[in-house]
Formats: sequence, C-alpha cells, structure tokens
Amino acid sequence: MIGVGKIKQYTNVLDRPLSKGKHEVSLSAFAFLFSELVQYNQTQVDNIGELERRLEDAGYAVGARVLELLCHRDKVADSLEKGTEHEDEYMISEKELLVNRYISIPKDMGAFNCGAFVAGIVRGILDSAGFPAVVTAHFVPMEGQQRPRTTILIKFAEEVLQREARLG
Repeated sequence: MIGVGKIKQYTNVLDRPLSKGKHEVSLSAFAFLFSELVQYNQTQVDNIGELERRLEDAGYAVGARVLELLCHRDKVADSLEKGTEHEDEYMISEKELLVNRYISIPKDMGAFNCGAFVAGIVRGILDSAGFPAVVTAHFVPMEGQQRPRTTILIKFAEEVLQREARLG
C-alpha cells in the first residue's frame, strides 16, 4: 500500500509511469548532455556529414530501446504524413525540434542539423519494428519565421512496400 509521502518502488523499469513527474531529467540537463554529445562527436570527425551520421547512429540506439519500452506499454503512434512526390516517403515535421532549440551552430558548419539524432531515433524504432528505412532530418524554411522547421523524412525500403502491397 502506498502512503502519503512514500515513493512507490518499481521492480522493473517497464513498470515505471511515462507521465511527467519529479524524477524526470530537466530540460537544461538534457540540453547540456546533448550539447556534450555533439561536441564530443565533433572532435571525432572531419566533416558535417560524418557528424550527422554519428548523431543518427546515437539516436538509432535510443530509438531501438524506446520502441522496446513502448511495446511493453501498448503505446502506438497516431499518424504519419505521406509524401506527395514518392510512394515510399513519409514525413514528421516539427516547428521547433527540441535538439535544435538550444544549439548554436557556428557559421563554418553551414546547414548542420542536430535533428539527425532524432532521425536516428526514428530509424531505430522503425528498424526494430521490422520497417527498414532511410531516415534523414532536413530544415524547411517557414514563411514569416526566422527559424526553419525540421522535417524528418522517412523513405521506406522496397521490401516494406512489397510486404504492404501483399498484405493489403
């Protein structure tokens, strides 16, 4: 029985609630940790493309574990936006992606997009669920806005499209 002022002990990480509470990491702590991840990887690469690939790889590992956690909690995504130009493309757009919000990109790094980390998370989730895809992050200018939105572009592997055609 849980009394007032007592904290419930969970024997399994999957039993912990997803809701926001006192035990979550603060936004500033996340921003600091993510900034360190970017800075560390920046010292390990020679170009922006390689830096984005390393962030995507880090995000992929997170995404694979997020799917595992969400599957145990019976959560599913609501929807994806289908691309209009290609049958195999879907997009997730975010006006102000968290990983881009507190990052200042030096001018010499051009169009570097920390959204590559989120693209990796999405790729990890999809791949772990049996939907291999190429997932990339792109800045998309918004009329009347100083900062562009980030679009996560998902291009499913041909095998996914073939499987979907067979099933339905």
